Amino acid sequence: MSAPVMTPPIGAMASSATPAPRRNRRGIPTDPTVRIVLAIVVIALVFLIAVPLWRVIQYALTPDGLGVLASIVTNPTNVRIAINTLVLGVTVGTVGTVVGFLFAFAQVRLRFRGKKLLHLIALLPIVSPPFAVATSLITLFGRNGMISSDLLGLSLDVYGLSGLTIVLSLSFFPVAYMNMKGMLESMDPALDEASSDLGGTALRTFRKVTLPLMLPAIAGSFLLLFVEAIADLANPLVIGGDYTVLAARAYLALTGEYNVPAAAGYSIALLLPALLVFGLQRYWVTRKNVVTITGKPAGTQRPIRDLRIAIPVLTIVVAIALFIILIYATVLIGGFVKILGVNNELTLDHYRYILLGVGSDATRDTVMLALIATPIAGILGMAIGWLVVRKLRRLGGVLDFVGMLGVAVPGTVLGIGYAVSYSTPVEIFGLQVFPALAGGAAILGGVVAIVMVFVATTVPMGQRAAISSLQQIHPAIDEAATSLGASGARTFRTVTLPLIRPALLTGLVSAFAKCMTLLSAIVFITTPSVQLMTAQILNEVESGRFGNAFAFCTLLIVIVLTVVGLMNLVLRSRLLVRGGDDD
Repeated sequence: MSAPVMTPPIGAMASSATPAPRRNRRGIPTDPTVRIVLAIVVIALVFLIAVPLWRVIQYALTPDGLGVLASIVTNPTNVRIAINTLVLGVTVGTVGTVVGFLFAFAQVRLRFRGKKLLHLIALLPIVSPPFAVATSLITLFGRNGMISSDLLGLSLDVYGLSGLTIVLSLSFFPVAYMNMKGMLESMDPALDEASSDLGGTALRTFRKVTLPLMLPAIAGSFLLLFVEAIADLANPLVIGGDYTVLAARAYLALTGEYNVPAAAGYSIALLLPALLVFGLQRYWVTRKNVVTITGKPAGTQRPIRDLRIAIPVLTIVVAIALFIILIYATVLIGGFVKILGVNNELTLDHYRYILLGVGSDATRDTVMLALIATPIAGILGMAIGWLVVRKLRRLGGVLDFVGMLGVAVPGTVLGIGYAVSYSTPVEIFGLQVFPALAGGAAILGGVVAIVMVFVATTVPMGQRAAISSLQQIHPAIDEAATSLGASGARTFRTVTLPLIRPALLTGLVSAFAKCMTLLSAIVFITTPSVQLMTAQILNEVESGRFGNAFAFCTLLIVIVLTVVGLMNLVLRSRLLVRGGDDD
């Protein structure tokens, strides 16, 4: 049985009913709505990403920066660091994508009790600082870990590639899970029913129908996890051991050697593998692009009853879920004891410190700034995805790549770029565009620059989710609305947006969680007047006050889960109300 494809009559009817969108010589649609959205997106990306990145590139093009770039292919030590980075990215991208797919497949296609609980467990890793997971893993399975040493009498070493793979895969797989869960939910059950009616087994249906439809989401998830892994800074410093990667080397060049050009050189090198993976992802998806006709489920998903599929998938998913529970139980308990594993006497001192001391200001500031940045990042990501998939031809790939630079550039270098670019008034052709946005002399205490960093680093979440979702929906649906006289804005609001609702929710959830847990990009632009929870957690870890750090992490998780639940309810209710009004 071959993969489902668009039948010729429907494609012919769609093309004959509606002419192709009118475009100018550069391939840009003449629709005023598209032009306005494109202008806003371009201006936003210029100031969010292009300007800070260009300043970093300027430092990388100095003699010291060029020397570092050359040493990556000539110096044996730097060659090993570059190889380490690629191996880590591929490993985490593969493991995280597979785990995310298994969780999504179990959640949507299998029948078992506790689906809501499994969903919450799957979201836990993305709503906490990654180095907190690393600290918990070291506490449990380190050389003197509570389980590895005290309970089992083993001498395990979680430092290096193995520890980084576990921590990063655990931290980032929820992005793949949410992306693929939304796509699985939007698939038409009639496709599986047609395969079954033609004699296809559950395994053959999965291989010939489900998997081809999932390719955009799988490729997009791998891309996100790959660039997140190679750009991560906190975990290589905490649990990397002797396994040095480019992001950590750039950080050490800046903080230990005070060599900004060298740090920029190491960081620019990270863009090359990110660009390569992005090109491979686009090539693979365009070669095997499969779409559904309706873009919306026409029936109810039938759970898979084949035990050859259900038992292995559920066994792996439950085992990983139990491991996640163990990790975060350690975080929770660690906040209520003096020193976990050393002095397990119960105490409330840690929570008293974070709720009545400096933690109260950090909590308020972090939540406020994250709530401001989240809708901006979600809307911008949806707009980029819509332009790339539906409206732009020649410039679509460029716009997609620029939007993805928010995760391709290491956070430390992006933070340096913001500090260098926006610590003084921004001028264009000698005219001041706006005053200083970062640093002690910035307006609003540097709040604007922090929000900009939040948006720049979280736009790719919604962008990849939107692109993966829109690639599954055939353009004939939009063309039908246009043929009935609907404008581009009305078509997007009444037709496209309801169909990509799971992707929109994915973008908002991922953006808020990322803002709440971001550290490396904002640590260089925080000011005394703005306190952030992740910076406070890092200070507690560096000072050896793990109890305070665990308490901070628990509070952060509770806040993120609460806000994400409220966003889910509000988004669903508003889209339903708007859909009813349009009817």
